[in-house]
Amino acid sequence: MSSSLRPRIIERASDLTADWLTSVIGKGTVTEFTVERIGTGQMSECYRVTLSYAEAEHGPDSMVLKVAAADPSSRQTGLAMGLYEGEVNFYTDVAPGLDGPIAPCLHAAYDPATGAFDLLLGDAAPAVVGDEIRGATAEQALLAMTQLGLVHGPLLGNDSLAGAKWLTRESPVNQDLVAALYAGFIDRYGDRIDPSHREVCDHFVTVFDAYMAAETVSEAPRGLVHGDFRLDNMLFGEPGADRPLTVVDWQTVTWGPAFSDVAYFLGCALPIEQRREHYDELLEAYHRALGPETPVSLADVREGVRHQSFLGVLMAIVSSMVVERTPRGDEMFMAMLARHCQQVIDTGAMAILPPPATPEPLQPEPADEGRHQAGDEALWSESWYFDFADPGQQVGGWFRLGLIANQGHGWINGLLCGPGMPTIAALDFEAPLPEDHTLVRTGDLEFGMAVLDPLQAFGVTMRGRGQAYDDPSALLRGEPGRPVEVTVDLTWTTVGTPYQYRLSPRYEIPCTVSGSVTADGQTYEFADVAGQRDHSWAPRDWWSMDWVWSALHLDDGTHLHGVEIRIPGIPPMSVGYLQRPGEPLVELERVAARETFSDNGLPVSAELDFAPGDIAATIDVRGHAPVLLTSTDGRLSRFPRAWGTVRTADGRTGVGWIEWNRSQS
Repeated sequence: MSSSLRPRIIERASDLTADWLTSVIGKGTVTEFTVERIGTGQMSECYRVTLSYAEAEHGPDSMVLKVAAADPSSRQTGLAMGLYEGEVNFYTDVAPGLDGPIAPCLHAAYDPATGAFDLLLGDAAPAVVGDEIRGATAEQALLAMTQLGLVHGPLLGNDSLAGAKWLTRESPVNQDLVAALYAGFIDRYGDRIDPSHREVCDHFVTVFDAYMAAETVSEAPRGLVHGDFRLDNMLFGEPGADRPLTVVDWQTVTWGPAFSDVAYFLGCALPIEQRREHYDELLEAYHRALGPETPVSLADVREGVRHQSFLGVLMAIVSSMVVERTPRGDEMFMAMLARHCQQVIDTGAMAILPPPATPEPLQPEPADEGRHQAGDEALWSESWYFDFADPGQQVGGWFRLGLIANQGHGWINGLLCGPGMPTIAALDFEAPLPEDHTLVRTGDLEFGMAVLDPLQAFGVTMRGRGQAYDDPSALLRGEPGRPVEVTVDLTWTTVGTPYQYRLSPRYEIPCTVSGSVTADGQTYEFADVAGQRDHSWAPRDWWSMDWVWSALHLDDGTHLHGVEIRIPGIPPMSVGYLQRPGEPLVELERVAARETFSDNGLPVSAELDFAPGDIAATIDVRGHAPVLLTSTDGRLSRFPRAWGTVRTADGRTGVGWIEWNRSQS
């Protein structure tokens, strides 16, 4: 076969050629083809390819091409979450050994570096898409359960699949995330939820982590899980179709509780009264389809479905908050919630939930101060961050070492600013990845760190050449400044409780800062001025979401830290703490920021609301220290940071830093 005909990854439908299709289909010579977009997927794009051949005997009249999303943010999400890898591996490694509602795959390819993939699949047409709002007929439900049993049966307890890394990815969903989304869900839909169903949701969200932990260690059968086995992902074949049912979107396939697909489908596919009427019949049909050699009993299936009935409640809450809102979507999610909550009630599943409890705030371990093993995600990074602000000398600064392990480089950031002085920036976004993270040298900079006392004291040094900017907004435009020399020798000493996030591996510590800084010929000495430090290690995409981060220190000894996470299409999420002197740390449930920016991209003013605690704070910006972040694929994010004096609505004063991540993609 010539190189021009050798199958390759198809990134866009426009990359298709008749030669490529001929080589992949392998039956007949494709002379012409047309391409039509089908579906409205956000993570991927699907096209129907209609084919013409030179020979009378030829391959299929049409195929379906599935490729990664063209939108860079969506593609990065699909890559980072393993969705693309999972679906390709399913069709290449698992599907060939299964019967049931799975389209044949003629070509599959995936590039883990870029996220590009393609799947050339058998067409399900002519077929009718299931309707999640109207619900399934009894016949459709029986077909779906029987076909699902054909998929599940051969794989129950398969030890080889249980060890497949692409099938056992850790879920990013935890109690903090669910609680944040649920707050927006109730704000949007609260008056449309039946009180008994609201009780199910309230209890489940409160104990989500404990419920998941119990299910993880349970001895219930494990198996292949589609993860989104619902009517909108089902094509019911009409006369002339190759299959009576085709299930699509295997991007969420995992290895987990075997009967979660059953619970998810039965909870929503049928209106409540029909589900009650046909429930036993459908469970029996599924169990029969598992095959005569199945190691599970009908009672096992029934109990597994009972335990997994909360999956639909979770999906109704989470999915409604992370997709674009539409009137049909609202109707669908309300139907989902009502049906799934009633399934929980009807099966007695509430009895398996632990009693509600308020979890204790998390704290990092001393060993967390060091370097962590990198994951395999392209944007996995580890970051140590430090800041200080001295309103007496009218100067503040922040420093960061970031290690982007799988791109082979690091970030060094050191910035100083204040009223009446230029912003001084010592930056290197292509620093060599060090073997020893405690000392990084580049052509112009040397950055050192030392754990002096784990979680209690941390030293930072920097020396080398930076640039001074009379107009700090020039940093957001990538413009050069004038050369200056910088020397830093500072120590951060803990004055509060180290706080570990629940949403991701990260911790924040309020501190006092002492030491000296010399920049542009001016030396500053500091003794116990206010500051903050943090440390994080996880996949981190600065170009896919926005946020507002703040760390404020009031003169009465109160420390406030909050983040408002702004992901497009969903309500803001919050994380942070309130630490009053002599009192336990309180985790924040809401952080709301309001800001005004000038045309040059720098913040003019900011107001923050923190709850619980009902603290409203206004920041008077005193110094600007922004940076411009550029991804390897060219995406930009403006990262304006500023320190300022703080005044609360009840008259208290203080100082602190605030930052915005403002993605330009």
